[in-house]
Amino acid sequence: MTDAKETDKIAKPSSRLSRLSAEADTGKATRKLTTGKKSQQEEAVVAKAGKRSAKAVKVADEKVAKQERKKEQPAKDAKAEKPKIEQKSPRSHDERAGKKYREAIKQIDKSKVYNLAEAVDLAAKTSTSKFDATVEMHINLAVDPKQSDQNVRDTVVMPHGTGKAVRIAVFAEGDDIDKAKKAGADIAGNEEILTALDKERVDFDILISTPALMSKLGKYARLLGPKGLMPNPKSGTVTTDTGKAVKEARAGRVEYRVDQSGIIHLGIGKVSFGPQKLLENAQTIATSVRSAKPASVKGTYVKSAYIASTMGPSVKTEI
Repeated sequence: MTDAKETDKIAKPSSRLSRLSAEADTGKATRKLTTGKKSQQEEAVVAKAGKRSAKAVKVADEKVAKQERKKEQPAKDAKAEKPKIEQKSPRSHDERAGKKYREAIKQIDKSKVYNLAEAVDLAAKTSTSKFDATVEMHINLAVDPKQSDQNVRDTVVMPHGTGKAVRIAVFAEGDDIDKAKKAGADIAGNEEILTALDKERVDFDILISTPALMSKLGKYARLLGPKGLMPNPKSGTVTTDTGKAVKEARAGRVEYRVDQSGIIHLGIGKVSFGPQKLLENAQTIATSVRSAKPASVKGTYVKSAYIASTMGPSVKTEI
């Protein structure tokens, strides 16, 4: 009996301990369940992407905070609006030009199309430069230079020259050299010219060559071509009669061609020539341009034509 009681006494504390441990385990499990529910709720609120992502929530919070700060900011701290500055309309070229130009342009009626004689006379009178200015013609043609048959070009001899001093070189040999020198060539020969070209030295404004020596100039095409100095049969700079070519070049033979926009730019003389000589040169150019009209161009050929002196106002004319 005594042993049984003692055994019960010993068993009771152990059962109490087991009961306490069981309660502790139950509490832990409860806490784990509670913690798990909270984490699931947090995961449900914060998603990986979209409007519920952490980044999107942060941006939204910052936007709300910014709006609140704007509301709390006193009105006196608001920046005053800058007064709008009225922009003036840009001035025309005539208004921005110098005093002499403005006085000269008063003599020209911009709404009128002058005949060639009147236009040449006005261009010479309204020259504002102190030096002997060049009188120029600018002719806008209804052509497409990209089409080979509409690439208008020609060579003409001015009756009174251009007034420009030119240096003429003749690439020839034998008797052709003597003929060129007698006609007035500044440089005539072959080795002398080739030596200068090897050094990329160009001391002339016009180069004339005989057909037999053109093959030797082929390797200098990149040097002479961009400068417009490469001899060409169409421009009369490749010929067997070197004497005649030199005389024509000295007399005022010029070559013209349309640019990429279909416009011809050409000097017809100096202001010092006087109206009559300028008119005769202008008429020569006008006749040449009209005769060079391509067959594929129908209707209007000359869109517009202007005559002007260097730094002077332009005068609209008809050719």
